[in-house]
Amino acid sequence: MGMINKGFELTYMGHSTFKLKTPGGKIILIDPWVEHNPACPEGMKKVDELDIMTVTHAHFDHIGDAVSIGKVHQPKVVGIYETCAWLNSMGLENIMPMNKGGTQEVDGIKFSMVHADHSCGIQDEDGSIIYGGEAVGYVMELENGFRIYHAGDTAVFSDMKLIAEIYKPELAMIPIGDLFVMSPVEASYACRYLAAKYVVPMHYGTFPALTGTPAMLRELTKDIKGMEIIALKPGESLT
Repeated sequence: MGMINKGFELTYMGHSTFKLKTPGGKIILIDPWVEHNPACPEGMKKVDELDIMTVTHAHFDHIGDAVSIGKVHQPKVVGIYETCAWLNSMGLENIMPMNKGGTQEVDGIKFSMVHADHSCGIQDEDGSIIYGGEAVGYVMELENGFRIYHAGDTAVFSDMKLIAEIYKPELAMIPIGDLFVMSPVEASYACRYLAAKYVVPMHYGTFPALTGTPAMLRELTKDIKGMEIIALKPGESLT
C-alpha cells in the first residue's frame, strides 16, 4: 500500500493490469486481463463497475478479458485504431480509436497515446495472429491535472525523454520483468529518462520467466534523487 494524496486510487490487479479511480469518480481499467490473470487476487477477478477501458496492445496478457468485460459493461474503449476495430467486431460498441501523438478527452480525462517499443498481434481462436496495429503507452491527465504514464509493454527508448518533456508525467508504471519487456537494467534508464517522481513497477513475477524484481530496480536507481519506487503487490492500492 502507498499514499501520495493526489485524489485518485490506483489498484494493482497483477501483471500490467490496473484499476484507476479518478478524482471525478470515473473507473478506468488499464490492460484488462483479470479473470484469467494468475496474479490477480480471487476477489478482484470480477469487475463490478467500469466507465473506461484502455488497452496498450493486443497480446493475451493485456487484452485477454477485454471482450467479456466489455460486453457486460460497454465502457468507452480507448486504443489504437486497429485493435479498437477488432474489439468493435467482437461486440464492444463504444470504441474511441486513436493513434500515437494524439490526445483525446474521455469523461474529463485526457488520454495521450505515446510510443512503446513492442509488438502487437491479436491471437485468433485458431491460433493465427491478426494485425493489431502497434503497441503503445498512455499518459493520462486526470481531472485535477495529475499525470500518470502507463508504459505498456516496452523496451527502453531514448524518446522517453520526449514523453517527459512534453507530458511531464508525475507517476510512471513501467515493466521490469525481462524477456518480453525491459529488465531492471533497461528500466533504470527509463526511470532516468522519464524523471517521474513516483515509479510503480509492473509486468514481473507472473510467470517464472519474468525474473526482474522491484528490489533490483531499487538497487539500480538508488542514486536518483527525489524518485520513489512504489512496489504494489497484486490487490494493493496507491491513494
